[in-house]
Amino acid sequence: MEVHFLGTGAAEGWPGLFCECEMCERARVLGGKNVRTRSSIIIDGAYKVDLPPDNYLHMLRHGFSLAEVKHLFITHTHYDHFHPDDLLMRRKPFAHIRDREPLHIYGNRQVLNSVMTIVKEHPEINIVTHLAEPLKPLEADRVKALPLPADHAENQVSLLYLFEMNGKTVLHGYDSGWFPEDTWRALKGYIIDLVILDCTNGALPYVKYHMGVKGVIETRRHMLSEGIASKDTTFVATHFSHNGGLLHESLVSKLSPEGIQVAFDGLTIRL
Repeated sequence: MEVHFLGTGAAEGWPGLFCECEMCERARVLGGKNVRTRSSIIIDGAYKVDLPPDNYLHMLRHGFSLAEVKHLFITHTHYDHFHPDDLLMRRKPFAHIRDREPLHIYGNRQVLNSVMTIVKEHPEINIVTHLAEPLKPLEADRVKALPLPADHAENQVSLLYLFEMNGKTVLHGYDSGWFPEDTWRALKGYIIDLVILDCTNGALPYVKYHMGVKGVIETRRHMLSEGIASKDTTFVATHFSHNGGLLHESLVSKLSPEGIQVAFDGLTIRL
């Protein structure tokens, strides 16, 4: 299994589109791993989580084609995670897709309502929708996916996803603050191979709706103590905001000693 981090930034990206704060100005000068587009991951080139506004850049920069994505899992409808207008590019003359397999989209009711509005007007985009509900397993070809409750949006069901494939498990754990109790209970019995966690708040101490360095470290310790993770589990922090006040090397200095990798755009984890 190969997990590729297409983007690792929060809603505004880093540097922020209009921002002139110190962290954004330094990121513009330093470049490299300090430049972060909106967050998304892709697994084995065919299973993607979220559809951010930076899809086109991601495909160019990382050499993927969205035509090869067969299953798209949406966490919630915030615009940095779900930009449905890009789905219109599946129709002719904008796209000439060789195979006739549909794109399967999984998400909450708001996600599916948005998709179906597009599908009703343009059925030729060939999309099949699936309602993702907390704690109700889904099957997507070779992948088993378990949607889990997130601590994030108050106006909709926000989801995390636990993926199982070829004997490996991956927890897509952002956007979320400290996990709800239902999520912790559901994770009991698993020993996760790759845990991806939300570090939006950086040096800030908050663990509500998003986490930062403190929350990520505490989550790892809790998972190890509960047997949800082992010494062989890979932990990765992502979804960073300039408001957290920590550039890439500063994040590494705080998280690496705790056994947590700091994601950057283009990071690939092989399990």
